[in-house]
Amino acid sequence: MATFRTSKTVPEAARRNGALRDGARAVPEETPVAFSYGGSTHAVMMATPGDLEDFAVGFSLTEGIITDPGQIETVEVVSETVAGNLGIDLQIVLQDEENDMLRQRRRHMAGPVGCGLCGIESIEQAVRPTPDVSRSRLTLSQEDVVSAVALLNGQQPLHFETRAVHGAAFYVPGRGLIAVREDVGRHNALDKLVGAAARAGFKGSEGAVVVTSRVSVEMVQKTAVVGSPVIIAISAPTALAIRTAEAAGMTLIALVRGDEFEIFTHAERIKSGAAVDVA
Repeated sequence: MATFRTSKTVPEAARRNGALRDGARAVPEETPVAFSYGGSTHAVMMATPGDLEDFAVGFSLTEGIITDPGQIETVEVVSETVAGNLGIDLQIVLQDEENDMLRQRRRHMAGPVGCGLCGIESIEQAVRPTPDVSRSRLTLSQEDVVSAVALLNGQQPLHFETRAVHGAAFYVPGRGLIAVREDVGRHNALDKLVGAAARAGFKGSEGAVVVTSRVSVEMVQKTAVVGSPVIIAISAPTALAIRTAEAAGMTLIALVRGDEFEIFTHAERIKSGAAVDVA
């Protein structure tokens, strides 16, 4: 699998102590990444060019193109330079059955980093049914919630370098963070995380999703697709995200600041004592 630079140091003039001084700063790379199935482009996302196989698997799962990583036969990364900028095409080969199903529902989607639903063709697609995660017996302690965010804050090397990317992680009680991924797009970071966890054989029902962004509806939908019953965020949720999480049986925790946080749905999963480590 090819690897690409995820950041670049650029010159700048910075005002410090009342004066402008020449300096330099690391900034993240932002690259168009195309998802092609059977030779046809399905989507183009602006993304950080790292963890690309995870991205291919995670996007395919959260978009409902596949239900298991084994349904992907191969992922080939093809890169080219367009007008002096890097472009990446993830050429994904599916098993025959999944490829036939995709042809029947094919749509074209182009999404900038700020929007995870750009390009869909109907209102029904935007508010599609969200999987029910209420059967999960997972609970977290209040200390788990605080610890999950603190651990994520300490495991974001690209963010520490650039201060310009989002992070997403899976937290499992008693084990901590089992996977962390970063990207300039919050949806992309979550897709990469989903792909990494799926490839490692991790079941979403065993832990919580932790994100450094606000919680919009598509973040709830992606979390539910992988079966996680808890999403924890540093920023605030939207009203639609709250309604969607409530209907899906998901615990939505947001505005985590130090040891303080707010629970918007299904607070019964958050206990004052030890957590229950179950699938």
